[in-house]
Amino acid sequence: MNYQETVNWMFKQLPMYQHQGKSAYKVDLSNTLLLAKHLNHPQRFFKSIHIAGTNGKGSTSHMLASVLQEAGYKVGLYTSPHLKDFRERIKINGKEVSKQFVIGFIKRNLSFFKQNELSFFEMTVGMAFDYFSKQKVDIAIIEVGLGGRLDSTNIITPEVSVITNIGFDHTQFLGTTYQAIASEKAGIIKPNIPVVIGETQKETKDVFINTAKKNASEIYFADQLVTQNFKSDLKGSYQKHNIKTVVQSIKVLNTQKRFKISDNELIQGLKNVTKNTTLKGRWQVLQEQPKIICDTAHNKEGLTYVMRQLGEEKFDALHMVFGVVNDKDLDSILPILPIDARYYFCKPDIPRGMDVNKLREKFENNGFKGQCYMTVNEALNSAKQNSKAEDLIYVGGSTFVVAEII
Repeated sequence: MNYQETVNWMFKQLPMYQHQGKSAYKVDLSNTLLLAKHLNHPQRFFKSIHIAGTNGKGSTSHMLASVLQEAGYKVGLYTSPHLKDFRERIKINGKEVSKQFVIGFIKRNLSFFKQNELSFFEMTVGMAFDYFSKQKVDIAIIEVGLGGRLDSTNIITPEVSVITNIGFDHTQFLGTTYQAIASEKAGIIKPNIPVVIGETQKETKDVFINTAKKNASEIYFADQLVTQNFKSDLKGSYQKHNIKTVVQSIKVLNTQKRFKISDNELIQGLKNVTKNTTLKGRWQVLQEQPKIICDTAHNKEGLTYVMRQLGEEKFDALHMVFGVVNDKDLDSILPILPIDARYYFCKPDIPRGMDVNKLREKFENNGFKGQCYMTVNEALNSAKQNSKAEDLIYVGGSTFVVAEII
């Protein structure tokens, strides 16, 4: 198989949460542990930072990678989902894993995958760990896919665990209360490994403190400890929380004396995230006149920050290109969205995408106005045609909506 055939096989033959949703979710780590043994435990041959959280873990992961790159380290970065190409999930110093490695990894382990019915995410995690081990990275930033305790990435023993925040997302798997969700994400806290919490939330603070105490892990609440204001090239007021999380995590690494990152390297790393890691889709301005902004925020907490930022923009009229996945809790996000905007409802091109007519009906029942479009690009083109130079077009609601227009 060539690269495209290999990736197509991965998408079609094995469960993939990104496309299918609940049917792809595994409830234990047995397959991941089996794969790790098959690969000779690659996760033991590199240092790592493990990052969980409802919002901000992608931005935080990329910021940390950028800072460590500025400090001269060879840095692996594993994130999900991807926007355009599968290889975005696995990078070293901002460079995507080669097509040849992807092809070779699947070819070498194909019979094992089939025999043990591994999920898409399980074998992708195995691929990342195998790649980082073979490439001898100094450290790898590993982003949790979903939850924490039962996530396939949770077989590593990191230098520091990081939990950005807690919000309501994937409640069908993680629970319907802040405490239940926090307990799942606290599952990445390991014995005697320090943990950084990005945002202090009264509903979850005790969960993290108690879990850290049980594991004899030092715990740091970044928003209480970091007072200096650092800047990043990742725009959006919501990044201030992620920046503090990164600063505190770097302080912990420096305290351990296994890594050495200067203040200047921290500052430069935060300023050059996009350049160093090629991250896209976070308050990204695609053009001016009319101004088009896209953002991957997709739940109540994330969209609250983004809509607040949108309210600070100056424009004559607001056009919202909007689509979601079919398990999205629309009741929680509708009150956040601007009701006086003109909406262009669309369905992201994945099986999990919510039917556009269902989406419009829900919005119209709550006083919103807009039209349906069969594709994201059709919706965006219509918004462009209906916009004046002084207007603003926002594209979002789902990572998969943003992926189609970048």
